[in-house]
Amino acid sequence: MHAVTTPANTPTFNEEQWLPVLFLLADTQTWLQQLQEGHLRQLPVKNRKKLLRKSWYLGVKALAHILERHYHKVARHPLAGKFTIPIPAIVAAIKDAYQQPAQQLGQSGHWQRVQDIGSTIGYNSRGQPVSTITVITDAAGEIITAFPGAAETTC
Repeated sequence: MHAVTTPANTPTFNEEQWLPVLFLLADTQTWLQQLQEGHLRQLPVKNRKKLLRKSWYLGVKALAHILERHYHKVARHPLAGKFTIPIPAIVAAIKDAYQQPAQQLGQSGHWQRVQDIGSTIGYNSRGQPVSTITVITDAAGEIITAFPGAAETTC
């Protein structure tokens, strides 16, 4: 019999205590996921189910980040570009940006999509009015952030 031995320098593993905590965390994560989906479904946006698909996923953590950093009614991050359109319009613009071709962002593993909405949606980090939205995702399509204007490149 080939038994796997526990290294001598590891603390004692109490499986009896650890396993129930694992199950509690899994149940809590499932519950939070259901709450998150229910909360996003309240947004008055057409085809809001598309926000929750696996290939273009907008979670509450990402949406909170986007609004905290880039919504004009939130005073934090004054040097960041700001959306001046209502929240449902921001979410709809994020959803619609999926139609645009994705461009890889260097070696980061992140991708960006840029879409021109056709009317002013806010202003960029230099205070100029813009009609474009940039959405940044990971390789799997989970939305990381979105902001008005195009990503600024540094030379």
